Amino acid sequence: MSKTAGCCQSCLHYVFDYETPKTLVIPSIRVGCVFRFTQLLVVLYVVGYVCVVQKAYQETDSVISTVTTKVKGFAFTNTSDMDPRFWDVADYVIPPQGDHSFFVLTNMVVTPLQTQSRCPETVQKTFIFIFYSGILTGLCENYSTTVRTCEVLSWCPLEIDTKLPEQALLAAAENFTVLIKNSVTYPKFNLHRRNILPHINSSYLKRCEFSRTTDPDCPIFRLKHIVSEAGEDFQDMAVKGGILGIIIDWSCDLDWWAGKCYPKYSFRRLDNKNPVNNVAPGYNFRFAKYYKTPDGVETRTLIKAYGIRFDVIVFGTAGKFGIVPTIVNLGAALSFLSLVPVVSDWFMLTCMKKRDLYSRHKVTYLNEDAEAEPVSDSSFTF
Repeated sequence: MSKTAGCCQSCLHYVFDYETPKTLVIPSIRVGCVFRFTQLLVVLYVVGYVCVVQKAYQETDSVISTVTTKVKGFAFTNTSDMDPRFWDVADYVIPPQGDHSFFVLTNMVVTPLQTQSRCPETVQKTFIFIFYSGILTGLCENYSTTVRTCEVLSWCPLEIDTKLPEQALLAAAENFTVLIKNSVTYPKFNLHRRNILPHINSSYLKRCEFSRTTDPDCPIFRLKHIVSEAGEDFQDMAVKGGILGIIIDWSCDLDWWAGKCYPKYSFRRLDNKNPVNNVAPGYNFRFAKYYKTPDGVETRTLIKAYGIRFDVIVFGTAGKFGIVPTIVNLGAALSFLSLVPVVSDWFMLTCMKKRDLYSRHKVTYLNEDAEAEPVSDSSFTF
């Protein structure tokens, strides 16, 4: 037979050889334990992790949410920096309340009676153009009897924002309350829910306040308790402000054996509070109130407002039994059972004393005109 014919015949064997499984019974307790233990691990993974933890048998949908808030509370201040004043919602909730967040004023620096004119730059400013409080005129003016600074065209007198009160001006804000109304929808399941649950009536809503032990379903929260549950002290945070998250979790199991879908509340501080990297801490912004004097001069009161911004964050996923994800995920998980013989074979070929004997009988080649010789069972005694 020529070399070419031999090569062709060899190639045909690789293409058209048929493999059939060969069953070997290995009467070994050690191998049997490895085999059954590996099977047990796969079953625990399928039942425990895939079905119980991941709930892969469920169809899922993401939440669509809308939030409205309403703050209530009053305060009175009487300090040397300003006249006695009564504060209500229109004064300390700035800007007006919107969806998903609200800001409560707790401290401020007020610069009254500003007019557009020329005045000397304040000494605490850095002599870099971008930090000036107005447009440079090119002149120098006496800021004091000993200090001369550049003159600027601006709203004068300029703000001196270093005189921030060491104690929060509106310390009473810790007793303000906020009503959070949250509605969610899961379109796939045509499910609609509110955080004002069906058993809550108007009389209960007027007197309740959220508490994890006594009133876990009440949607009215005291600001002090929100900050406290986030691990912060309200009075410390109120001096320079900050950002707090009110987190509402709407993770729902809609199967008939669970069938519960209620909101779960948690709170945490969102802005950076690093004792080392504490550049520009807290939360603040500026706004102004404009008016005209009897002489027709435009005047404003500039307020640098410090306070706490509360962000309402809603998330959640609903799940319900579905035949398609059940078949797909269960089939994928059970496919790991095919790895059990691989693990057992590896144990036999590497850890057993008679691994060479097992290796010889693992694969057998038969010719078409030959009969397989029977193998004695005693050959596989381990």
